[in-house]
Amino acid sequence: MAGKKILMLVGEFSEEYEIFVFEQAMHAVGHTVHVVCPDKKAGDILKTSLHDFEGHQTYTEKLGHDYILNKTFAEVKPDDYDAVYAAG
Repeated sequence: MAGKKILMLVGEFSEEYEIFVFEQAMHAVGHTVHVVCPDKKAGDILKTSLHDFEGHQTYTEKLGHDYILNKTFAEVKPDDYDAVYAAG
């Protein structure tokens, strides 16, 4: 299968696993992924969150890693993409 172009839609404090793991997996099989967030530009930093269970199944939310967006939301042309993935 030839590499496809995928548009990933994210928002501030999206779950970091839903961004990083998906993007890395798609790159590993030859696809291109553009990650965009409303009102943000390529090069802007997106704050992510990390959810985890600790101890006796205590659910926690922590600040995740920063993600640098690679595409400007306002410049996206949906017809340029083969698929859309919405994190969250």
